[in-house]
Amino acid sequence: MNVLFVCSRNRLRSPTAENVFRDWPGIRVASAGLKADAEERLTPDDLDWADLVLVMEKRHKSEISRRYMPHLRDVRIVVLGIPDDFEFMDPQLVDLLQRKVPPHLRGR
Repeated sequence: MNVLFVCSRNRLRSPTAENVFRDWPGIRVASAGLKADAEERLTPDDLDWADLVLVMEKRHKSEISRRYMPHLRDVRIVVLGIPDDFEFMDPQLVDLLQRKVPPHLRGR
């Protein structure tokens, strides 16, 4: 399963998630951001690659749906509800991710 983590700028939350789940069995991970100045900006190819997109905030899901609807036919988007309050690899962020992400990866 290909899992794509998305936040605004791909600098803090989504790269942390990519690092945390990089070695999770049975999945491949990547991350991207929605803003023009994102480190890795989300592309239609990213969405075509992904089986599951995990976004940090509701507005990310809305933005992806608005911009990329034709690329979302077989993609499930899940909102994790993680605010932009953390630094890269912040232990509290890692803990949140470790609690919120695995239920979406199990049984796949």
